[in-house]
Amino acid sequence: MISEEQNRIPSINGLVLAGGKSTRMGTSKDLLNWHGKEQRYYAADLMAPFCDEVFISCRQDQLENFDTSYNALTDTFLNMGPFGGILSALRSQRDKAWLVVACDLPLLDKKSLQFLTESRDPEKTATTYESPFDRLPEPLITIWEPKSYPLLLNFLGIGNTCPRKVLINSDTLILKPQNPDALMNVNTPDDAAKAQQVLNNSKD
Repeated sequence: MISEEQNRIPSINGLVLAGGKSTRMGTSKDLLNWHGKEQRYYAADLMAPFCDEVFISCRQDQLENFDTSYNALTDTFLNMGPFGGILSALRSQRDKAWLVVACDLPLLDKKSLQFLTESRDPEKTATTYESPFDRLPEPLITIWEPKSYPLLLNFLGIGNTCPRKVLINSDTLILKPQNPDALMNVNTPDDAAKAQQVLNNSKD
């Protein structure tokens, strides 16, 4: 029997952030194939066991070659990068928490998502990881609670569209990653080569 308290905890949707222009990479990061399929779909599959529904955040023009067995969520807050994707998701289903993952985390693993969701504190604004690279909260693998929506709007109102600054200035639960490599962002061809090396080594 579900207690009243459990009933009040918002359930989790998933959001893969895949709408970036990938200018530093020189090719679309969401279409890179690290694990046998485009990364946007691989990330969605990885998140599925921890979410009610998973959506892929994308631009309108990305829908042309989109696999319709996945859910697309186009931005309603435009030209704001990840901030716009997160806001658009929270606006679309206000009663849900959103597990947000960027599509440029090819080393992300199921255990890291499991630890994040199991450690989640729904009383906080968000539950996130501390980046092993700069010790700051990592907004692009974070559970954003429904209460984060008005806070994000407040930041937007003062012209600040940095989701990391929202986490720094809010009541955020910050976890130490058990597998720091899982949080490695791949933004450039050099990053991609390093990530590929880690993947190759893990298969040896």
